[in-house]
Amino acid sequence: MTGMHLSDELESLRKTVQEFAHDVIAPVIGDFYEREAFPYDIVRQMGEMGLFGLPFPEDEGGMGGDYFALCIVLEELARVDSSVAITLEAAVSLGAMPIHRFGTPEQKAQWLPRLCSGEVLGAFGLTEPGGGSDAGATLTTARLDGDEWVINGTKAFITNSGTDITGLVTVTAVTGPAQDGRKEISSIIVPSGTPGFTASKKYSKVGWNASDTRELSFSDCRVPAANLLGERGRGYAQFLSILDEGRIAIAALAVGLAQGCTDESVRYAKERSAFGRPIGENQAIAFKVADMEMRAHTARLSYYDAADRMLRGEPFKKQAAIAKLYSSEIAVTNAREATQIHGGYGFMNEFPVSRMWRDSKILEIGEGTSEVQRILIARELGL
Repeated sequence: MTGMHLSDELESLRKTVQEFAHDVIAPVIGDFYEREAFPYDIVRQMGEMGLFGLPFPEDEGGMGGDYFALCIVLEELARVDSSVAITLEAAVSLGAMPIHRFGTPEQKAQWLPRLCSGEVLGAFGLTEPGGGSDAGATLTTARLDGDEWVINGTKAFITNSGTDITGLVTVTAVTGPAQDGRKEISSIIVPSGTPGFTASKKYSKVGWNASDTRELSFSDCRVPAANLLGERGRGYAQFLSILDEGRIAIAALAVGLAQGCTDESVRYAKERSAFGRPIGENQAIAFKVADMEMRAHTARLSYYDAADRMLRGEPFKKQAAIAKLYSSEIAVTNAREATQIHGGYGFMNEFPVSRMWRDSKILEIGEGTSEVQRILIARELGL
């Protein structure tokens, strides 16, 4: 990647996914959204395309691409639908990536080929009902009993955690006191179907209605000691590094939504007439759309920059926070403006912008709230 120019390979991937989103997802996703149903067939096809394995090496069952390739795909999917995009984002960056980064050779061999093929989905259980941004306030516990971890606690808002093809959830749990007196937090892999592990019924959500989000409970849930992921006591630190990357992916998804709002508004402004001419000929509408395009373009530059720094092995924490913060906020603005341009039709669920409006708000909350991003940026500036 140089500046905004995609390599031939990435451009080809982008076009393929753009066509898939337009031809396969767009015609049917509204129905899944209305029924709050998980689109298994679409997910299966995405698996066959290799999308779940994009940033992983071929010897782990992946496609040998990189994180930027994943971001390009997320942007194209979210231009049409965010439920499908977040299913992919969470499966890759929260489900499979921790195992790729921190797993033992045995854990990688057991899980990664199936996660990369999309045959099974992974999830990450970090957030708890009583502590969202304050992940250090983890109450879920895991104690060693012989050669097993015994896990007790509850997790909230966990994506991909209760589908028919969910294979595992990696959970953060307090495994004892650390030497400095704070909590020792570790990550542990819990396979679906383990006795004592329950994924409750799906939440009723404002948006992302064709994606799977649940509360999880663990009641004397036993898994082998070998299911510890990474170093004992490093669970929190590991996850913070996973979140830094994930912010770039969420930024890409937000840019896709913002661009989708622009696409839909251009189309509508050309077709819809009022007072004898297309509404797009009115400067009030034309300027709104111009501003939407400007915001999406600028946000895209922001996540491209963060991804570029990350892939070159340079510090990127501040740039990832900037990209996530800016992209999510302009996604909300573009969704609001697109709904306004559509008038009464923008309030009807059959129009994509109504879904985009409902899907946009969570982008300012999930994987680190806007307030958390501002804290991170200020800290990186030495404040």
